[in-house]
Amino acid sequence: MAYPFSDLQLDAMRELGNIGSGTAATALSSLIGVPVDIDIARASALPITEAVAAAAPADAAITAVVLPIGGDLDARVIILMAPRTVETVCGLLGVAAGDEMADSALCEVGNILGASYVRALGTMIGAHLEPRPPELVNDLLRVVLAAALLASGEDEVALLLESTLTVNDVECSPSFLFVPSAGGLTRIFDRLGVSV
Repeated sequence: MAYPFSDLQLDAMRELGNIGSGTAATALSSLIGVPVDIDIARASALPITEAVAAAAPADAAITAVVLPIGGDLDARVIILMAPRTVETVCGLLGVAAGDEMADSALCEVGNILGASYVRALGTMIGAHLEPRPPELVNDLLRVVLAAALLASGEDEVALLLESTLTVNDVECSPSFLFVPSAGGLTRIFDRLGVSV
């Protein structure tokens, strides 16, 4: 199913990603003590099922950090990390992938990324958006996203930001999925003044 979002609307979402990335990079740099760069490669507004397919195969093993969002707009932020990204992030943080400390570290990284994007979005649209405590999930992608699909309906639209995170010339590629409640993305476009 195609959605007629304009280039202007998608540019607004890309700008959201760039603003959020700057904040997230600063916070992550403070956490690990070295410079961090985050680039947004692509911003897409897609039906949830298509956004999922664009992020990774449905049966792919994935690590996800899920942040429920409350306040003026109900949503979920889902930071998706493939096994290779998990290994890279854990290596950068000096922890071994798969142990309890690694899970805690990945949850904190996902929380920083997700909360930074959400604060940028709240500032851009003049809304109070409140990230709630994150949850780390290790499972197949289709299982991880089942709750988001149930909450929003598979025809609802999600924002997918594909990013590249670079630390000391080492790159990894977490994906940011913003899943608003029904009609949420259209309301965001309206508040950004790009509802054409």
